[in-house]
Formats: sequence, structure tokens, C-alpha cells
Amino acid sequence: MPNQPARRSAPDGLLIAVLAAAGISVSLMQTLIIPLIPQLPTLLDTTGANASWTITATLLTGAVATPMLGRLGDMFGPKWILVLCAVLLFIGSVIAAMTTSLIPLIIGRGLQGFGAPVIPLGISVLRAALPPERVASAMGLMSASLGVGGALGLPLSAVIAEQFNWHALFWCAAALGLASGILFVLLVPDLEPVSADHRFDPVGAVTLGIGLVLLLLPISKGAMWGWTSATTLGMFAAAVATFSVFTWWQYRVPSPIVDMRTTLKRPVLLTNLASIAVGFGMFALSLVGPQLLEMPRETGFGLGQSMIATGLWMAPGGLAMMAAAPVAARVVSARGPKIVLVIGSAIIAVGYLAGTLMLGSPVGLMVLGLIVSFGVGFAFAALPALINAAVPVSETASANSINSLARSLGTSTSSAVMTAVLAQMTITFAGHALPSPAGFRTALLIAAAAAAGAALIALAIPKAPAGRDVVEEPAEALSEAAERLMSERGDLVAVELADQRP
Repeated sequence: MPNQPARRSAPDGLLIAVLAAAGISVSLMQTLIIPLIPQLPTLLDTTGANASWTITATLLTGAVATPMLGRLGDMFGPKWILVLCAVLLFIGSVIAAMTTSLIPLIIGRGLQGFGAPVIPLGISVLRAALPPERVASAMGLMSASLGVGGALGLPLSAVIAEQFNWHALFWCAAALGLASGILFVLLVPDLEPVSADHRFDPVGAVTLGIGLVLLLLPISKGAMWGWTSATTLGMFAAAVATFSVFTWWQYRVPSPIVDMRTTLKRPVLLTNLASIAVGFGMFALSLVGPQLLEMPRETGFGLGQSMIATGLWMAPGGLAMMAAAPVAARVVSARGPKIVLVIGSAIIAVGYLAGTLMLGSPVGLMVLGLIVSFGVGFAFAALPALINAAVPVSETASANSINSLARSLGTSTSSAVMTAVLAQMTITFAGHALPSPAGFRTALLIAAAAAAGAALIALAIPKAPAGRDVVEEPAEALSEAAERLMSERGDLVAVELADQRP
């Protein structure tokens, strides 16, 4: 597939730098609020359960916005959709920076979630605007930038929160959003749309958005509401009904948000199922690692690390993901993306199995993070290549957005399952129930099983045909992987920490 003609507005190197910087900004947004989680109930004069909505809002808007804006990017070109994302991120950050009340902060954090589509939109710009020989290296640089941003996000935000007023975090976010928007306007080329059909499906957009909210909300809040409560079960039932209506409508509308015939093709369906399984397996590291590192030494197995130290111990995982980029690229070029997904999933599974023996020291947890993160980078490197080889060019952004949603479903479900396991397998310390060593090891074993399941699913994916998308996608895919890992280490971990507060 040749690159599209584009009205070039910046040299290649500058364009790559701008989009890589935007990737750093997006990944920083995910870890931005974590240092505030213990303080939010006091700062906002509310409960921990209410404060957790400042995280949930970002997750929900990001999930809903990604397929919508991905489709708009296919229809009208990605440049001005990127600008829209940056504007909404800026507005949300300013609202959050200027408030001391819960509701405005939730609104601001919700608007920040519109930064999530920047990654797939930026990827589409690089694929279309760069000459073929520069695509792989550009995606590698973007991957590295995202890894660095995510790895540094937690310690940086912890330092800012400790040294300055908490509003400074959101003013920094506003500055990043403003700078990104200006640079998008000035330097991103105005690409031709890949879809000739400019009709938007408002009914499909609304039903998909409602269905995602009805599905993801009880998944993220089920532990707090009760898994058998009328609210949780009612929302799950409503989600099933809504998605049924959505599917029926997508088969009948001329220009669907999601082409169900393409989505249900065997290569696409199996790739998305593997994404759910890998996303599920990936999340255990994000929940087990920080909790063990910060748990008091007096428990007999906690490691007693500060928040900043915890961030530093977990940071090398981002570097491992960067290191996976060139390795994955060579394997994809030689053997294709299917085997890369199998190998990456297997690495994750082996890492978690080995990790059950490495929970006694910060170094052991760091090694666990290195292995799992390398495997995640390897596995997710294959996903866009597999998707792009199986869908028409006109559906590239929307198809990859659905794949991103599959990953979100996996991590969200993992969040619920892991939290339930750790809540059931506890010890009592200083009058409080804390997860036990057996609980942490069980969580790792469940994650290993999910990763092994992903490898088995990957084996059933039909081999992708040779072509540009297969060869040049690995680094692009890894930038998706970096964003995914950092997102789950940010917002989903924060949800769990907040929901566990009284």
C-alpha cells in the first residue's frame, strides 16, 4: 500500500519529533494523578469512592472517544482531529487546575481522556506522510518517547505533587496540551482522507458510546458496588442489549462506525480476542508491583518503598519496551507478525511464572517488570500489523481503534478479577486487611494463564500476507504498546487505589 500524497508542512525529522512529544504528553496524562489518590478525599472534601470518579471519567471518555475520532480521522484526515484532541485536553486540564471541587475535577479529567486518540491518529500521520524507508525508524522513535514518558511519569508527578501545590500537575498538563495543539496546526501535514465516504453514523456512535459506558462502568466499579448487586447486573444486562442493537444497526447503515463484516473476519476477530487476553495478563504487573513495593516491611513481605522509589523501580519496564522495538521489527520482517504475537505472549507467561519466585525484593520485582514489559512490547508490536493486513485501507484507524477497545476490555476485566482475588486472600495487619503473599502469587498465575491463552489464540490466526503493512508496522505497533502499558499502569491502577479507600 503506497503512502498517501500529503501537503508537507514540516521536515520529516521535525514531524517525528512533534508526534513523539505528543506521545510523551499522552502517556504522562495517565500517571499524572496517581500521587494525588491518597489525598483526594481530603483535598476535595469527599469520600475515596467519589474521588475515584476522577479516574473513571478519563477511562470512559478515552474508550468512547477512540473509535469515534478514529473514524473521523479516516473520513476527514487526522490533522484537525489531532488538534481537536489537544484542545479538549487543554480545556480539561485548565478546568482541573482551577478547581477545588469534585464535580469540576471529574469534568476536567473526563476531557483529558480525549487525549487518548492522539496515539492512533499520530501513527496514521507518520504512516502516510513519511517515505517508506523512514516509517519503521520513526515509529521506533515514537515508541521510545512513549516508553520514556510513561516510565518517568510516576516519579515526575510524585515530585511535582510533593514539592508544589497539587494544581501544578494540571497546569503542566494544560501547557503540554496547548503546545501540542499549536505544533499540530503548524507542522502536521494536511493529509488526504483514506475514506471516500464522508457520512458519519450518529446512531451507531451514540449506541456504541452508551454500550461502552454500560460495560466498562460496572467492570471498574463492580468490586465497590457488589458483583451481584442490582446496579451491576442491571448495567451488564443493559450493555448486552445495547450492543445487540448496535450490531443490528451496523449491518444496516450504509456508513457504519464499525464494519461488522470486517470485524468478524477470522484474522481480525482472533487478533482482537488475543488482545483481550494479553491485556488481561498485562495488568497483573501494574497492580501487584506497586502494592508490594509500598506495603510496610512490618508485614513480613512488604518492601516499604516510597511512592517515588516505587516509580523508579517500575520505570525500567518502559525501557524494556523500547528495547523490544528493534528485536520485534527484525522478527516481523523475517517471520511475520503472527509468530511475534505468539513469542511475546509466551514471554509474558514465562515472566509471570518466574515472578512467583521473585516477590521478595525490589530487584526481583524490577526483573519481573523487565521480562513482562519486554513481552508486552513484543506481543503488541504484532497487533496493528495483523489488523492492517486484514482490513481495507479506508478502515485502518477505526479497525485499530476497535483493537484498542479490545485491549481496554482485557485490562479492565483483569482489574476486576485481580482486585477480587487480592480482596479474598488477605492477612490482617494493624487492624486492616491486606493482600497476602498467596494472593499476589495467585494473581500472577492467573495472568500467566491469560498470556498462555493469548499465545494459543495467536496460533489460530491465519498467516498474514507479505506486504508493506506487515513489514513496516512493528515499531508503529510498539508505540501502541507503550501507550497501552503506561495507560494501564496509570489510570487503572489509580482506580483500584482510589476504590480501596473508605
